[in-house]
Amino acid sequence: MPKMLKNVIKFICFFGIGVLLIWLFTKDITTEQWEQINTAFRKANYWLLIPTMTIGIASHWFRAVRWKLLMKPLGHQPTTLNTFFAVMVGYLANLAVPRLGEVTRCGILAQYEKVPADKLVGTMIAERAVDMVCLLLLMALTVLTQLDVLGSYVNESIFVPVSNKIAHANGIQLLIGIVILAGIILLLLWLLKKFARSKVAITIKNLARGIMEGILSIGKMEKKGWFLIHTVLIWSCYLSQVYIGFFCLKETSHLGISAALAVLMIGSVGMIVTPGGIGAYQPLVQKSLELYGIPLAIGFAFGWIIWVAQTVLVILLGFISLVALPVYNKKLPARS
Repeated sequence: MPKMLKNVIKFICFFGIGVLLIWLFTKDITTEQWEQINTAFRKANYWLLIPTMTIGIASHWFRAVRWKLLMKPLGHQPTTLNTFFAVMVGYLANLAVPRLGEVTRCGILAQYEKVPADKLVGTMIAERAVDMVCLLLLMALTVLTQLDVLGSYVNESIFVPVSNKIAHANGIQLLIGIVILAGIILLLLWLLKKFARSKVAITIKNLARGIMEGILSIGKMEKKGWFLIHTVLIWSCYLSQVYIGFFCLKETSHLGISAALAVLMIGSVGMIVTPGGIGAYQPLVQKSLELYGIPLAIGFAFGWIIWVAQTVLVILLGFISLVALPVYNKKLPARS
């Protein structure tokens, strides 16, 4: 099957999931609640989206600079603008197909900066691992500092379902799964050893070596402090976007940093589940705001306002980056 067709099918499937989630979430909204939602949209202060989107641009810039820090130990120093353009095109691709953006941004930087794609994949994996740790730490911090608000919600929504699944898990099925996985790994290792001199085996080994070098680059950085600072700046920008966004609606303007942390934590899960968070981000944000006494209609409106602002920013910067890449690189000296 052609790669383009596969991507189209993936897009249709994931977009369909997003639309289904939107329908499931909105089908029980009453006429009165729809009127409240429309009123909230009409009265929202959209001028405040300008600083939130500006902060969003800053977060993407900090991510590009942080990614560059991972490439320096590998002997490559791409320009910051090319790195930023690659990041934004990657985000644009992610709106269509989840995880396609990671491959896309590595491919773009490999094309324009002549950085080995396999090493870029390794740095991307290292970067994502750091972000996952940050999200887990954020979750722990948010729950521990707001046990009275979030404790029961997290327990009922996360810990109880997970515990039930573990309790009802079939031990034999789990053991069979582990044995099959171990067998596949051993078979692959045997095949690589058996046909060590074949072109395919050499390609796989080189790819694995490049990816590993990229992952290990995080430990070889000279400026680990700057990497940490940029990581903090990225997540501070995310938090600031939510907090400033509260002032778009009168009903959420009284909420503080604690509520912003909760929205960021729970909303981030939605951004992971579907392309760009469509159909998942909005209801999760609405549910998190309910914990702070915000009515369904207002939470619904706020979730859509913030999501649309973030998505429009990614689309605009993504397309601008696509156009700017060839123009900008014409002015740069040729790379060998």
